[in-house]
Amino acid sequence: MMRTITICLMLLSVNITAQDLSAKEIIEKADNIMKGVTSTKSEMTITTVRPKWTRTMALKTWSKGTNNTMMLITSPAKEKGSAFLMKGKEVWNWVPSIERTIKLPPSMMMQSWMGTDFTNDDLVQQSSTVKDYTHKVLKDSTIDGRTCYKIELTPKEDAPVVWGKIYSWIDKKEFFQLRVEFYDEDDYLISVMKSSNIKVLGGKKIPTKMEMIPMEKKNQKTVMEYISIEFDIPIEDSFFSLQNMKRLK
Repeated sequence: MMRTITICLMLLSVNITAQDLSAKEIIEKADNIMKGVTSTKSEMTITTVRPKWTRTMALKTWSKGTNNTMMLITSPAKEKGSAFLMKGKEVWNWVPSIERTIKLPPSMMMQSWMGTDFTNDDLVQQSSTVKDYTHKVLKDSTIDGRTCYKIELTPKEDAPVVWGKIYSWIDKKEFFQLRVEFYDEDDYLISVMKSSNIKVLGGKKIPTKMEMIPMEKKNQKTVMEYISIEFDIPIEDSFFSLQNMKRLK
C-alpha cells in the first residue's frame, strides 16, 4: 500500500518552461513531490470505507532513497506492531501475534494491503511509474480548478506490472498528481486515485489526502491522510533491517 503510497511527493524548483518538459520529466517531478532528497518520515491514517462498516488504521513510515521503506501500524490494537520492510524488490511483513516474519512473494504485490483498496505494491512502491512505463502528453485538462497535464503511461514490454495503461493528471504549476486512472489489459477502468487537501507539511506544500476508489465496487474506497511528514532527516541504513522491524515503536 505504498503507491499510492502512491503516489505522493517533494516539490522541486523548476527553472524551465512547461513546453520544454517531456512527458517523462513531468512524471518524475510529480513522483518526487513527496520524496525528500535523501529520506522522509511520516505519520498517517488509512481509512477503509465499506457499505456497512469503516475502519481506520494509524501508521508510521520511514524511507531512504528509492530502495528502503519501513512501515509500522500503531493502531488499532489488533494490528498494532505489525511492520513492513522493503529493501530493493524484496518485501517482508512482521506479524507480532505469531512472532513471525513473512517474506512476500512477487505474486502477492498486487493483492490488497491489509484489506484496503491499496495494493502491497502501492504502499512499498515496488513498481515505478518512471522506469516501468513509456509516457505521452495528451491534451490539458482541469482538475479542482487547476490546469493539468494529462499523461498516458503505457507499460514497457518487459516491465513487471499488471496495469494495461495508466492516465495521470498533473498540476502544470506545482506538479501535484491530482488524479490517476488505472486500466487493465482490456482497457477497462479498474480504479481511480484522487489527491486533495493541499497544505504545508514538513515545510513543503503537498497533497495530504489520497482516495483510492475501485470502480466495480459501489460505496467503497480507501482514504490515506498524512498527519505529519519530515523531509531529509538522518536515518542510518542499518535502520532498515529485519531485526529492527521487530523493535519499532
